[in-house]
Amino acid sequence: MTLGIIIQARMGSTRLPGKVLRDISGKPLLAHVLGRLQMLKRPAKIVVATSSADENDIIETWCLQHGVSCFRGDEADVLDRYFECARSLGMSDIVRLTADNPFTDIEELERLIDLHQKQGFDYTHAFGQLPIGVGAEIFTFEALSRSHREGKLPHHREHVNEYFTDRPELFKIGQLDIPPTKISPNLRLTVDTEEDWKRACALAAQAGGNWLGTEEAIRLCSSSA
Repeated sequence: MTLGIIIQARMGSTRLPGKVLRDISGKPLLAHVLGRLQMLKRPAKIVVATSSADENDIIETWCLQHGVSCFRGDEADVLDRYFECARSLGMSDIVRLTADNPFTDIEELERLIDLHQKQGFDYTHAFGQLPIGVGAEIFTFEALSRSHREGKLPHHREHVNEYFTDRPELFKIGQLDIPPTKISPNLRLTVDTEEDWKRACALAAQAGGNWLGTEEAIRLCSSSA
């Protein structure tokens, strides 16, 4: 199995333009996302997948400067971008992350990958219980290929996972059980608005250069509410 981690990133966010390179505690958001993955124990091909739009040249430049693989594909057809990226790099299983989630829980990501592999799922996710922006998903290249081939609706092309969730009868789907101490599905730990960005900056500052765990993030957000 060749595990791949594809991080989708683009500068053209409507609510928070340029957010993926916006500073959080002294380094850009994308650097936080990639930094978390250094804690992953298993080998994986990690690549940032952005689009061929000119405004994303700066993402490719940043990646090149920091020794990060970068793939460029379709701006609107994100499903095609993922498919072509995974195909070109020979990935057999693909973790999907986004560049606006600086607090991905690596411990749960490890458990997610284990569950996916051991149970032979086509698509496995850790959504619905963890704080928003902390979970992840993984799918086989075969499942991605089928989604790419059969998913024709606009939302299938824009959102990589929605053919899986629209047609669950076609795929073997798994969901990770989450420890009770990490359950906080209404807490936003993604960065999609100015308020999200301020929260992320505050959490990163309180972490003092350490990687903030999910339980600690929940505690800090609860105490400041």
